[in-house]
Amino acid sequence: MDFEGIYCFDTATVRFAVYPDGPDGARIIAQISEETLHDVFGTRNLGDRLLETCRTHFDAIGAAALKRYRANPNHAIVLTVDDFSRRIYPRSAGVHTGSPATSLAA
Repeated sequence: MDFEGIYCFDTATVRFAVYPDGPDGARIIAQISEETLHDVFGTRNLGDRLLETCRTHFDAIGAAALKRYRANPNHAIVLTVDDFSRRIYPRSAGVHTGSPATSLAA
């Protein structure tokens, strides 16, 4: 899936398109917050530079958006940290510290 998105300064989110039925099907708009991109993907990018973060991680972001859409097609898709199975980069460290079990046990 190709990434199509824009950064929305007023909401500090990236809005992007997903196509649940493939590229010839309906286009659904979803969004992910700047905070979620920082917490889940460990980026320090801000503003328009977050588009590159989304492009790099679009397999995971697009999959989370599709999962949300399929769970409730009539609800707005706003991705948060909770939409991802685990936090890749702990907020306090800013770098990967190992498996979630290791991080929780520490």
